Amino acid sequence: MWGYFWKHELRRPLLALGAASLLAVALLATRILLTQRLTHAFLVWNLILAWIPVMLALRVDELEKQGRARTWVFWGMIAAWLLFFPNAPYIFTDLKHLKPVMHSRWWTDLTMILLFAVIGLVLAFVSLHRMQTVVARTRGWLAGWIFVFGVALLSGFGVYLGRFERWNSWDVVISPFALLADSVNWLHRHSLKFTLLFGIFLVTAYVLLYSLTSMSSKAHEQRSPTDPSP
Repeated sequence: MWGYFWKHELRRPLLALGAASLLAVALLATRILLTQRLTHAFLVWNLILAWIPVMLALRVDELEKQGRARTWVFWGMIAAWLLFFPNAPYIFTDLKHLKPVMHSRWWTDLTMILLFAVIGLVLAFVSLHRMQTVVARTRGWLAGWIFVFGVALLSGFGVYLGRFERWNSWDVVISPFALLADSVNWLHRHSLKFTLLFGIFLVTAYVLLYSLTSMSSKAHEQRSPTDPSP
């Protein structure tokens, strides 16, 4: 797995995300030391959970390239990825923990939570792009984008379950029947509205980031091998 990672084209982006994650944790640790309070310490755990989908997506990609796309391990990894994926964009909902705007550290806390949230969102899109690539390779371009839209909506509902109903990804294993029964009961106007809005947010942000990466790739391809370096 780690040998595959070091040879992967995502090595540099993931190293950058790793450095950003360390910076965010360091800033949070500084806040805790200065205030002697564990306020927002939960962000570290949420960030750890946001990294899990990336590792799972890389493993799915590795298995598919090895020709093991029909094994139970491959499908198990996809299921695990789908369960843990909402944890990455979920960090944006941690903005609800901000104190009133008059609070002396309001801007500090806003910046810190947004830093964690942006890192989580980029982690989500890196793993989603890798999964989309796997689907597109096996099922075609259209299937890849249908997969993206479907995952965005499912993630919206997953974030709703986590934020408002306080369920976790591992509850699928610990209390599967209770979670399934409650999920059916929670299909009401408020949950559907949140699911749709958050899904639209994810799709829009993903398409914007996808367009930027595509533009960068095309510019690189258009450069002649004899062109001087910038």
